[in-house]
Amino acid sequence: MTQSSDDTVTITPEILLKAYAAGIFPMAEDADDPSLFWVEPRERGIIPLDGFHLPKRLARTIRSDEFEVRVDQDFDAVIAGCAAPGADREKTWINRRIRDLYGQLFDAGFCHTVEVYRDDRLVGGLYGVRLKGAFFGESMFHTERDASKVALVHLVARLKRGGFTLLDTQFVTSHLAQFGAVEVPRRTYKQMLRAAMEHEGQWYVWPKGRNVSGGEILAVM
Repeated sequence: MTQSSDDTVTITPEILLKAYAAGIFPMAEDADDPSLFWVEPRERGIIPLDGFHLPKRLARTIRSDEFEVRVDQDFDAVIAGCAAPGADREKTWINRRIRDLYGQLFDAGFCHTVEVYRDDRLVGGLYGVRLKGAFFGESMFHTERDASKVALVHLVARLKRGGFTLLDTQFVTSHLAQFGAVEVPRRTYKQMLRAAMEHEGQWYVWPKGRNVSGGEILAVM
């Protein structure tokens, strides 16, 4: 993994988008560290959109519509959920600068959320950056079983229907591997990224504010 500090550069949303287009993304050591560093992994995590593995039990959960899924309704709540300690993490890399930067990208239409609700209560979700035909997943969270998984499936269906070609996960975890996430060498990733930058994916293939049913999602998958 290649890392470099940003100590001499003021990161703006514009610089952040250029970094993503070049295959680089920022991280912080932890929530209390005000600094950021750039990361360019030698092996990059991706989920092939045509190779996504949807477990049967999860498909039944999605078809049941026991959760309501929305997009781009409450960025602050989603990133707060992603930053909160959980059973699978004791601390977070999401510091104040990350929240501010991605909040600005959200306001500009480049950062998006997929939000999972039960009885109007946010119980899971994810956020990431959209640029041309690529989506760069940043983080996800859940407070109820399967909520983040449902968000991921809804994300993949939206990307497939919208003509995206690249879903970047940065790294591969055991959680993501069960859905088909793989590592690709940096050179291969750069080729995939260049191809994704040559066309525009459509995020709002379903209108903002519209509740997409599980049946519609599974039809795309």
